Amino acid sequence: MAQAWKCSGLRWSADGPVLVWDGGRRSALTWGKRVAFGVVEGGVRTCVGARGHACPVGAVVPGRSTGARCEECARLDRAHSVAADTIADDPRPYRVYLAWFGPGMVKVGITARARGSARLLEQGAVCFSWLGVGPLMAARRTEELLRAALRVPDRIPYAEKRAVRAALPEAAAGRAREVAELYERAVALPAWPESLVREPLRVVDHVGVFGLKGLPVAVGQVSELVARGVVGGELVAAAGPDLHLATGGGVVVLDTRLMTGWGLVPVTARELTMPTRQFKDTPGMQDGLF
Repeated sequence: MAQAWKCSGLRWSADGPVLVWDGGRRSALTWGKRVAFGVVEGGVRTCVGARGHACPVGAVVPGRSTGARCEECARLDRAHSVAADTIADDPRPYRVYLAWFGPGMVKVGITARARGSARLLEQGAVCFSWLGVGPLMAARRTEELLRAALRVPDRIPYAEKRAVRAALPEAAAGRAREVAELYERAVALPAWPESLVREPLRVVDHVGVFGLKGLPVAVGQVSELVARGVVGGELVAAAGPDLHLATGGGVVVLDTRLMTGWGLVPVTARELTMPTRQFKDTPGMQDGLF
C-alpha cells in the first residue's frame, strides 16, 4: 500500500498555489497539472489540532467541516486570534483593505502589514486596494466605521465567491470600478482614527494569478471526502482555498480545506468518485461551488 500523506492545506507563494504536507513537503500547483489522490478503505478524518499542537485525543471530525478541528481544538485555535478581537495589545502595524470578489461583492478587512497580500490571496480576492495602515485597534475601528457608515460587510461566503468566478468582467477596469468607488467614499468619511495613515488607491488584480481568464463554469463542487473515494482532474484555476479541476463530467471545485485531517494516497485513476453537490443552472454564473 502506498504511503499516506496528510495535507496541511493550500498556501500561496510568489510563484502561485502550493499544497503543503505534514513534515514540510510541498507540491507546487501549475495550470494543467494532474491532481489525483484517494482515501484508503477504512480511512477516517482526525482533528488537526491547534496552534501547532496535535489534538490530545485524536478526535474524529466530520468530512464536511472546513476547519477539521474538534470543538476543543477549534476553541484553542481561535484564542489569541486577531479575528476574535483577543489581541488588543498586538504592537504590529495593520493594514485595512477593500477586497472585491465579483459584482456587488466588496468587503472590508484587516491584515498584519508584514503579511503583505497573502491574506487577500488566501481569501480568493479577485482584486483589492489598501485603505490605510496603523495600530491594530485603529485598523479595527476603521473596519467598523466602514461597516456601519457604508454598509460594507467584513465577510462574504465562499459559495457566493465561487458562484461568479466564471462570469467576471473581462476588463481589469471593470473589475476595479467598485473598489475605486468605495475607496473614494471611505476616505471621505470624517471619523477616521488619527493614528491610521491613509494609503493611495492602487487596485491589484489577481485574475492572472488565479488563472480565471476564460474559466469554464463549474458544474459542481466536492461536498466531502470519504473512505475509498478518489479525486482526479486537471487543474484549470485556483483561488483562495479552491482548486478548479477539469474532470470527465466538467469542471468541479475542490475546497482544499476538506483535504486536511485525512491520510491521502496517490492514485492513477482519472476520475472523481467523492460525493459532489451539483450547481443549479443559472445563466452566466454558477450557483455555488464545492
